[in-house]
Amino acid sequence: MTKKLVIVESPAKAKTIGKILGEDYTVKASMGHVRDLPVKGIGIAFDKDFAPRYEVTPDRVKIVKELQAAAKNCEEFFLAPDPDREGEAIAWHLQALLAEVAPTAKFHRVTYNEITPRAVREAFANPRELNMKLVDAQQARRVLDRIVGYKVSPLLWSQIQRNTSAGRVQSVALRLICEREQEIRAFKPETYWLIGAEVRKQVAPLDPFTVRLARIKGEKADIRSVEQADAIRADLAARRLCVRGVAIKEVSRRASPPFITSTLQQAGSSAFNYTPSRTMRIAQELYEGIDLGEGPAGLITYMRTDSVAISKDAQEACRQFVGAHFGAAFVPEKPNIYRSRGSAQEAHEAIRPTDVARTPDSLRGHLGNDEWKLYSLIWQRFVASQMTPAKIEQRTAEVETETPAGAVPDYLFRVTASQVVFAGYMAAFGEKKPKAKDPEKTESDKPAGPDEEPEVEELPPLQPGERLDLLKWLEERKETQPPNRYSEATLIKALEEDGVGRPSTYASILATLHVRRYISKEKQKRAIMPTPLGEKVNTLLVTVLNELFDVTFTASMEKKLDAIEEGEVGWTEMLHTFYDQFQIWMEKAKGPPADNAHVRRLLDLLGQVKEWAPGVARGAKGKIKGDADFMISVDKQLAKGKRPVSARQLEAIGRRIARYRDQLPEAGPVLQELGLGALMDEAPPQPPSPASVRKLALLTELALDPPETRRGRTYDDAAFVASLKQRADGGRELSPAQAAALDRLILKYSTRIPTFEQEREQLALQPDGAEGAAGGVPDPEIAPIVERLGRIVQWDEPKQKGKRTFDDKVFFESLSTQFAQRGRLSPRQVGALKRMDKRYQARMEGGAEPGPSVDGSDDSTAAT
Repeated sequence: MTKKLVIVESPAKAKTIGKILGEDYTVKASMGHVRDLPVKGIGIAFDKDFAPRYEVTPDRVKIVKELQAAAKNCEEFFLAPDPDREGEAIAWHLQALLAEVAPTAKFHRVTYNEITPRAVREAFANPRELNMKLVDAQQARRVLDRIVGYKVSPLLWSQIQRNTSAGRVQSVALRLICEREQEIRAFKPETYWLIGAEVRKQVAPLDPFTVRLARIKGEKADIRSVEQADAIRADLAARRLCVRGVAIKEVSRRASPPFITSTLQQAGSSAFNYTPSRTMRIAQELYEGIDLGEGPAGLITYMRTDSVAISKDAQEACRQFVGAHFGAAFVPEKPNIYRSRGSAQEAHEAIRPTDVARTPDSLRGHLGNDEWKLYSLIWQRFVASQMTPAKIEQRTAEVETETPAGAVPDYLFRVTASQVVFAGYMAAFGEKKPKAKDPEKTESDKPAGPDEEPEVEELPPLQPGERLDLLKWLEERKETQPPNRYSEATLIKALEEDGVGRPSTYASILATLHVRRYISKEKQKRAIMPTPLGEKVNTLLVTVLNELFDVTFTASMEKKLDAIEEGEVGWTEMLHTFYDQFQIWMEKAKGPPADNAHVRRLLDLLGQVKEWAPGVARGAKGKIKGDADFMISVDKQLAKGKRPVSARQLEAIGRRIARYRDQLPEAGPVLQELGLGALMDEAPPQPPSPASVRKLALLTELALDPPETRRGRTYDDAAFVASLKQRADGGRELSPAQAAALDRLILKYSTRIPTFEQEREQLALQPDGAEGAAGGVPDPEIAPIVERLGRIVQWDEPKQKGKRTFDDKVFFESLSTQFAQRGRLSPRQVGALKRMDKRYQARMEGGAEPGPSVDGSDDSTAAT
C-alpha cells in the first residue's frame, strides 16, 4: 500500500497527475473546498478577532470521510490544489482535517502552473510549506463577503422581497450596469450631417472612391442643422475638386500580450459568444487534461491569473517555433516583454499552451468543438505575442475645392486607406492577407460619432493638383448615440480597469447576477440590462449604503487583500478597521432613530391590550412569536439603550396598535398626533380563505415526508404546514407566497389524498408557482414520455463534469416523482425528458414506439 497521498481538486486533474507520478502515489480529488462557514448563522466570532467557525460542507462529508480513511495508512501528504488564494485555503483546510487522523504525518504543499510531466515532477521534487499569508488573504475575503451578505441582505428582504441578496463585489457590478442604463435613458440625441462625395480620377484607373468633408475654411466640419447642410450643398454644387496632397506613413502595430483570465473571458465572449462561466469551464478542462490517445495531458497553463509574464523556457520555445514556421523576419531581435498591472501576481504566468508545438490543427481530432476553438484562441494569442510587429502603410488623401495658391480651401475632404506591408504577428491568426484592423480587437462600449474617419480598402495613385471627376454628392443625416450597454466582455473589462474583483471572481459575479434575476441579456446584441428587480435593489443599496458599494472603496478593499497576501498588514487588523466603518454605515442605513418619548407612549398604549392574536411559528426551530413578543422585545431594546429604536420599528408598533383598535379607544387620536394616522386607514388583516383552511386540514391529516436536507438547507413539510395552520387559526390570511407554497404541497401529496379529484375545483389551486402563469406542460403530453423512459433496461453510468455529477437515472426518477405529484412539468424539464427519450429508445424493455413530442413534431423530425 502506498504511503504517499496526493490531493487535488477534481477527478480529471487527479487522473492526469496520477498518470505522471505513477504507482508510488495515490491521487484523490477533494472536489474543491471541503470546509466553509456554516450554512446557518454568520459563523464569525466578532469578539474573538473575527475567528471563523468552519464546518465540513454538507455535500463534502462523504468525500472527507473517504480522504480521512485513505490517510490513516499514509506517512506523507502532498496537497496540490490550484496555485492561488483559494487553492492555498483548500490545502490548509485539508491539512487540518487529515491531521485529525494522521497527526504524525508529513504535509507538503505542491504548486505548478501547468500539468505537464516536467512541471509536475519538478513541483513534487521541491515541495514547500503552506503559505499562511495566502490563507489569511482568502480568510479575510471570505469573512468580508459573509459580513456584507449576511448583514446587508436583510435590508433588501424587508424593503423589496425575500430571496434578494447583496454582495460586496456583486452589488458594485450591478451598480455599474444600472448607472450605464441611467446614462442611456438620460441621453438626448443630437442631429448632425455628414457630407461627402463619390469621385474618381480623370485617367485610369477609374475606380471610384469616397471622400468626406473634414474642414470648412480651416475649421472642423461640424454640421448641426438641415439649413446649414443645405447651404453647404448649394455652395459645393458649382465647385470643382482636386487633390491637395497625399500623406503616407508607416504604422507599427504590436501584438497584444498573452491572455490573462479577464482578457480570455472577454475574447471568448466577443469571438464565440461564450459566457465567462462557459469560457472558464472549457479552460479548466484544457488545463486539467485532455486524452490525446496516450492518456490525459494538460494543454494550457493555469487559467486564473492576472499576470502577463511568460517563463523564459516557454518564451524561447515560442521564438524557435516562430522562426521555423514563419521565418526569421517574424522573430523579434529581443523577446517581447509585457507589463502586468500593479496588483498582478508575477509568480504566475499568463495563459498559454503548455507545448507551443501542439498546434490547433494537430489537435482537431482530439478536442471537442468548444475546446478546440478556445485552445486555438489561446495558442494564436500566445504565438502572436512573441512575433514582430505588423507594419501597415496608411495613405491619407486630402481633396479640396479649387482655391487660389496659398489660400485656405473653403472645403477640405479626407479619406484614408491602409495596407499591410508586413504581416508580422498577424500571420499567427492564419490570415493569408491580414486585415488592417486588429483581428484581436474586442467589441467597444463606445459608439461611433461624428468624428469617425472614413476608411477604404484601396486608393488609386493620386498626385497633388490632380483634378477629380465628381460622380455624386453624398449627404447623410445622423444622430449621436448613447453609450452602449455593457456586454459581458466590456463589463469584465470595466471591473478589471476599476480594480474590482479578481480573476477567480468575474465569472461568478455575472453568474450570480443572472441567477438572482438582477440582469438579463439580449442574445443577439450581447447587451446586459438591469431587470426591474435589479434596479430596485441597486437604488436601495446606493441610497442607504452608497459608500460601501462605491467602486473606489471596493477597489481599495481588493488592494488591502493583496497587502495581506504580501504580509504588509494583518488580516484581523484589516477586518477591525473595516467593521468599525461598516457598523457606522449600517446604522445610517436604518434611517434616523425614532423619538424615544414617542416609542414609550406607543408601547404603553399597546400594553393595554387584553387579548392577543395567536403567535406564528418563526425561525428554524419553529418558535412561536406574536405581537406581544414583539412589544416585549422593543421594550427591552429601549430600556438597554445600546441600539436605538428605528423609525421603521416605531411604525411597526403603530401598525399593531391599529390592528387592536377595538381594544384601544385612544388608538386613532394618539396615532394621528404622532403623525401615524394613515395606519388607521390600512385594511385590517383578512381571515383565511375557506380554500386555505381546507388545504391545511387535508395536509394535517396526512403522514408527510420526513425532513430533507438539500444544498445545506433543511425542508420540513410538517413544520411548515403547522406554522401556516397557526397563522390561519389566528385569523390571518396567508400571504401570496405562502398560498403558492401551500398549493405546491397539496399537489405534491395529491396521490395520498383520497378525495383530491373531487375537491380539486373547490380547492382553487393556482398554477404551480415555480412555473408561473403557464403552469408547465400538462399531463396528456408528458405521460407517454414518462411511461417509455420507465421501461429503460440499462442507464448510463453517472458522469462527473467539474464539481457536478450528472446521473440520468436519478434525474429521471426525480422528474417522474414530481410529475406524479403535480401532474405537470416545466417546459425546460420536458425538453430534458425529450432528449433523454431519444437517446435511450434502443434500451427500452420491449423496444420503443416513438410517440408525438411535446412541441407537436414527431421524434424523427425533431432528431433531424
